[in-house]
Amino acid sequence: MSQVAICPTCGSKSKIKEKEGVVTYQAVQDEEAFKKIGQMKKAMEKFKAKANNLEKELEALKAKL
Repeated sequence: MSQVAICPTCGSKSKIKEKEGVVTYQAVQDEEAFKKIGQMKKAMEKFKAKANNLEKELEALKAKL
């Protein structure tokens, strides 16, 4: 999941990418796109939480067998 932060050079909202120790900033041009990125992050966090809960439940069921 991409991180969004303020670019230190131009001050715009940007996606941060790190490759081989080099951090690059890619500007998010559209405010609506920025909102959608936030929504996607929230959805992914909910999905991760559900997946973790299901994994725990599966381990508990396996332990009972």
